[in-house]
Formats: sequence, structure tokens, C-alpha cells
Amino acid sequence: MSKERKIWGPARFRITRTDGTSHDIVVAGRVHWALWHLMQEGAKGCTPIDHPGPRWSAYVHTLRHEHRVEIETIHEKHGAPFEGTHARYVARSTIAPSLAIPAHGVAA
Repeated sequence: MSKERKIWGPARFRITRTDGTSHDIVVAGRVHWALWHLMQEGAKGCTPIDHPGPRWSAYVHTLRHEHRVEIETIHEKHGAPFEGTHARYVARSTIAPSLAIPAHGVAA
């Protein structure tokens, strides 16, 4: 088992939505990686520039639609030499590790 698999294996998080409801989710792999970075960055949010990952939009889609995590997409301009826009993802739900219930053996 690689070190990457140990770090980003299944983990349980408590998600508290902006309406005050909460639920636990189990995520693994790159979705776990993305959720962890969104939690760590807080209101600053994450961009694929600051946290390079091959499929940020896919991870965010999974978190939004499969796990009901509220994530805002902010479109930001960036300059030359490759002028254009990029996304900044900001979690609006509160994310906290749920350490009371181990995720081992639970499918993500």
C-alpha cells in the first residue's frame, strides 16, 4: 500500500450546511484530498493553481451532488502569458473531521 493511499484513504467528516442541518460523509482518494484542502483553506478557498489537482471540477461536483457539501465557485481572471479565468472553490458548509466514528471498512 502506497503512502498516498494511507493518507487519502476513507475518512469520515461532519458536514454542517448553511441551514444548520448536518450529516456525516465518508470520502476517499482525491475527493478526500479536495475536501481536506477546502476545509483547511476556509474562506480563502482553493484554486487549481494553488492546489494543483487533475480534476478539481470533478471532485467539487462529487462533493456537491453525492455528499451535499455547499461549495461556491468564484471565477477569477488571471493575466499573461496565459490570460483567462480560473475557478476558486470556497466551502460554505462547515467541514470537520468526524473522529468518533472510524471510516475503515466503509465504502466511500
